[in-house]
Amino acid sequence: MRMATDVTPRTRHPGLPTRRLALQWLGLLGLPCSAVAQAAPAGPQTRLAAAWQQADGGYRVGLLGVGRDPAAPLQVLHALEVPTRAHGVHVLPDGSIVATARRPGDWLVHWQPGTATPPRWHWVDPSRSFNGHVIASADGSALYTTETDVDTGASLVAMRDAGSLETVAEWPTHGIDAHELRWAPHAFAPEAAGRAAPLIVANGGVPTAPETGRVKRDLHTMDSSLVQLDGRTGALRGQWRLADPRLSLRHLAWNAEGSMLGIALQAEHDDASARAQAPVLALFDGQRLRLAEPAPPTPAALRGYGGSISATAEGWAVSCPRAGGIATFSPQGSWRGLVELPEVCALAPAAGRLWAAGLDHSLQDAAGAAPLRHAHASALAGARMDNHWTLAGR
Repeated sequence: MRMATDVTPRTRHPGLPTRRLALQWLGLLGLPCSAVAQAAPAGPQTRLAAAWQQADGGYRVGLLGVGRDPAAPLQVLHALEVPTRAHGVHVLPDGSIVATARRPGDWLVHWQPGTATPPRWHWVDPSRSFNGHVIASADGSALYTTETDVDTGASLVAMRDAGSLETVAEWPTHGIDAHELRWAPHAFAPEAAGRAAPLIVANGGVPTAPETGRVKRDLHTMDSSLVQLDGRTGALRGQWRLADPRLSLRHLAWNAEGSMLGIALQAEHDDASARAQAPVLALFDGQRLRLAEPAPPTPAALRGYGGSISATAEGWAVSCPRAGGIATFSPQGSWRGLVELPEVCALAPAAGRLWAAGLDHSLQDAAGAAPLRHAHASALAGARMDNHWTLAGR
């Protein structure tokens, strides 16, 4: 998700340490690195792990909560300051959170909200950059991050020890600009019963260069693909591409049955009209990768940008912040409509219903007939949610 306003870099006095060095020192001293706990709302609540940018320009990851009262606001339960913009957040089986920086990122953090345990930080090797997403093994003992080799531009999955955060193995993704990764559920890959589930990775395919960061270049050479890797060895088990090479496959979500994968797309066409009318959803059933039905043609349409994706009780939802709403589709990809929510990006399913984050309020059951609106509490005033949040218990 592109933030609506850029944050002017803060001037640093030459005699003061960088934020990165400060965090390293705090970690060595065992200090909490700006962890902030807010007063938790009383009663049962939905908890969501999220990343956001504060109104003052600072960045946070943390736990947000909403009580069962239909009018309850979205509140900050626990927050951790991070050095740069975060992207993917993942909840481990023990309730701790791992998060990583937006691409090209240099930090990874493992944090237990609500405890005195200090967060554990890891700075990536200079020959690598984080690509914004991290997941864990089923037992939480290993983490898997998408990364880029800065010398060659090739992407890889790094398997990391969840305790030390150090890399123990690397697997090529057979592409560039690898982004989100997900384990395949049993219903999708029953042949994997009794061994490690396959790993599905979206190669975004957008060429960049280390010296220019996120600046896109040579888009005529784009090569986006979906790959399936052996979850134990990393061996390539399949690779699929769309017919349109200017559609970048980026974010992934499984349907409730685990039989279909939804992929949020971001268009990179040179022609602005073609980009605006481009589809934002593709579907993969294990054999065929295909486009869902596009939105009806309009002057702006969905602007070719899918920020996040979630399965819902009604089918699929793709957040489209540039179009100011959530694009909704049937389970088979037929167009349903656009749910208006300004600045929407983060989506998460909870009990089959969709949570969607906006700028000053969020929606519960956003794809349903009567979404519930939850205002954002004062600690989130002016905050902008990043692309992703995930259910962290109820």
